[in-house]
Amino acid sequence: MQAHTYQLLEVANGKPIKLWTEGVPVEHEARQQLMNTARMPFIFKHLAVMPDVHLGKGSTIGSVIPTVGAIIPAAVGVDIGCGMIAACTSLTASDLPDNLHGLRCAIEKAVPHGRTIGRGVRDKGAWDSVPREADRAWAALEPRFKAITDKYPKLANTNNRGHLGTLGSGNHFVEVCLDETDRVWFMLHSGSRGVGNAIGNLFIQMAQADMRLHLANLPDRDLAYFKEGSRHFNDYVEAVGWAQDFARQNRALMMQAVIQATRKVINKPFEAALEAVNCHHNYVQKERHFGQEILVTRKGAVSAKKGELGIIPGSMGAKSFIVRGLGNEESFCSCSHGAGRTMSRTKAKSLFTVEDQIRATAHVECRKDAAVIDEIPMAYKDIDHVMHAQRELVEVLHTLRQVVCVKG
Repeated sequence: MQAHTYQLLEVANGKPIKLWTEGVPVEHEARQQLMNTARMPFIFKHLAVMPDVHLGKGSTIGSVIPTVGAIIPAAVGVDIGCGMIAACTSLTASDLPDNLHGLRCAIEKAVPHGRTIGRGVRDKGAWDSVPREADRAWAALEPRFKAITDKYPKLANTNNRGHLGTLGSGNHFVEVCLDETDRVWFMLHSGSRGVGNAIGNLFIQMAQADMRLHLANLPDRDLAYFKEGSRHFNDYVEAVGWAQDFARQNRALMMQAVIQATRKVINKPFEAALEAVNCHHNYVQKERHFGQEILVTRKGAVSAKKGELGIIPGSMGAKSFIVRGLGNEESFCSCSHGAGRTMSRTKAKSLFTVEDQIRATAHVECRKDAAVIDEIPMAYKDIDHVMHAQRELVEVLHTLRQVVCVKG
């Protein structure tokens, strides 16, 4: 019988932790954070930890948290439904222009990205005039949103409709990639934008308020939770489910915009979405594992049921992968959501220079300035090591390399 590749970490007064981290670093602080979560009384069987694991807010990024009868809003986080979408096209590398700057500019024009800080200033990351496709998508989402805002009116005054079909900032991106046969793929990373952030923060605060008499007994105040049947549990499940649907639709709209922008640059008819994947990696949902219905929170992890397609992006300038799940039950049928950071954004900006960024992304048409140094490949784990560590969890279908990258 083949030995498992995970490391088993026993936790005093808690459930065990299974880590698929062979050959990749795991911070001491991340281990401590995982043990804090494992000691929560409603954890089911064990925590599963992916090879891109690193310290997060409240709960560890790269962790799969199975629970019974309770839910931790901060474990889902504030970028609810953040995830990936990818589409294969009938184009090949030879169809792309020699100079890719025009294609990058066309995508940047088609997809609002970044953000403008300051009151009374138009946010460059939001629509000035919401396009028809986004309006139609919002019309389908709006009735459920109204039901949520009827209970929580402060959520009405958020970036919602104006953010549908927009990228955001930070590590969110749009990429044009080539696979192992030089086919062109489009891939992007984003979530539920301003409205998801507002929903996440509101319910995290409410969980802490509901537990204010018990916060001192928690290893971390961000592990505050709602018990099933409690006042806010059902409201959170409803709101987080809506935000996850918003995020999925947000990515689909941007993918349409990227395809349309490319058609304006490349004077050749082409098909897109020959193979399409749209998956969350910050979310919670009900699933059945080990014969029991439970809640599974994936904090920077992707569902990898047997035969299920997923996306594991590398860092800016590194490889990415289209994968197929192997249905490993010990991982709650999960895999990593990326390479995983090895250092904070602040540390990356202090260690590396624009010249380092230029060298690391020499093969990619992208921004190469001080504002994106925190996304330099050297701030992330080696994606090849990450993929090797999860060979029990997924199989690689396609290996992608970026040629264009648009950053928020």
